[in-house]
Amino acid sequence: MTSEYAARYTNSVLYDDNGEKHLGDFLIHDDGSWSNSNGDEDVRQVIDGSSKLLTRSLQNWHTHLAMQLNARDFSDGFVLDRWLNEAIFPTEAKLNPEYVRVGATAAACELIATGSSFAADMYFYPAVTGHVLNNAGIRGLVGGPVSDFALPSHPDAKSALDELDTLLSKQSSTDRIQYAIATHSVYTCSEETLVRASELAEKRNGRLHIHVSETRKEVADCFEKTGKYPVEYLDSIDFFKPGTICAHASWVKKNEIRILKKHDVTTIHCPSSNMKLACGGTLSLPAFQAEGVDVRIGTDGAASSGNGLNILAEARTAALVQRHDHWDPTLLPAKDVFQMITKDSRDWVAWDLEDLRMFPRGRSNNRHIANLVFNGARCLDMWVDGVAVRMDGITQTIDEKLAMQELDASVESYYEGVE
Repeated sequence: MTSEYAARYTNSVLYDDNGEKHLGDFLIHDDGSWSNSNGDEDVRQVIDGSSKLLTRSLQNWHTHLAMQLNARDFSDGFVLDRWLNEAIFPTEAKLNPEYVRVGATAAACELIATGSSFAADMYFYPAVTGHVLNNAGIRGLVGGPVSDFALPSHPDAKSALDELDTLLSKQSSTDRIQYAIATHSVYTCSEETLVRASELAEKRNGRLHIHVSETRKEVADCFEKTGKYPVEYLDSIDFFKPGTICAHASWVKKNEIRILKKHDVTTIHCPSSNMKLACGGTLSLPAFQAEGVDVRIGTDGAASSGNGLNILAEARTAALVQRHDHWDPTLLPAKDVFQMITKDSRDWVAWDLEDLRMFPRGRSNNRHIANLVFNGARCLDMWVDGVAVRMDGITQTIDEKLAMQELDASVESYYEGVE
């Protein structure tokens, strides 16, 4: 039985997992739960919560963290092919573990500063990113990319899968960092590679992560090659496992959505990336909701989102895009989209109630979540497993100034001969 708690927030506002508002004094437990405080419990820290709003921490369900190295570069405004061939591929040809460490560290800074304690990542040298996130004190589902094209980190798909087999074999279900098998897409992976990845996921009880139906070209090319659309094709080769993460799913048919539901797939809406790269469409949320598919939100990489890793900003974009695309202003009210970015979170964030963006609070003092989603606020505190990862607006686990200095210095050499 716990006799000591991580913290007591006094005179605060807390929204629980069901979106219900509570006022008063609250205990933050080491296991991520919470309770009302009587004021006499043993706590490691007592915090004046009168200007703080407590909510579950946020989750970013699809990203490429180390691509902070490519964030907001000269390629803004390029079409997709030019963006890849003139900005991304030439820099990634130089990629090494040190660049990934620097990029992932900068990404962890932004995640924490914007209220996210979890990211589902897909990038090279996954063990490096896992180490960075673990040291930062947050959670990650770190996917190592698998492709039949030569990767910066591996000569072929087999060696990438072998590394992931090793990482998966060593992890415990209680670890904050979990590894995943990130088969890049149907257009970069052969059927043999996709099947082997799926078999590894079953063998190690791991999760799969894949880009699917992101562009019309991908869909058309898959149909021309296989006679099936991407989700149909993946289903036909028994690729899907429960919990598979499908990023984008912008160009899918209704029968494909039913396939995703059948396999208990988690689908990720990345509207900013789809719009910046002009993919021509975004995930159609009402159709997924009608079939009961689990839909989360991701920023994609900072290089392609134009929005960094701020999942609150992405949630706002998701709500507005869905309303615009479907001519329906009732879609994704603030409480619903906030649920999408906090679902299953075990951690806590304290937001600055004195932030100008958190006003007005309303006659019933009930506009907290709407203000947060549609206007944003400063993240003051973050608690993960009873540890203060951020306190009073200062990240405790990473030297942010040093991380940004390293990022700038690395970009100088990373873009040499490119920019």
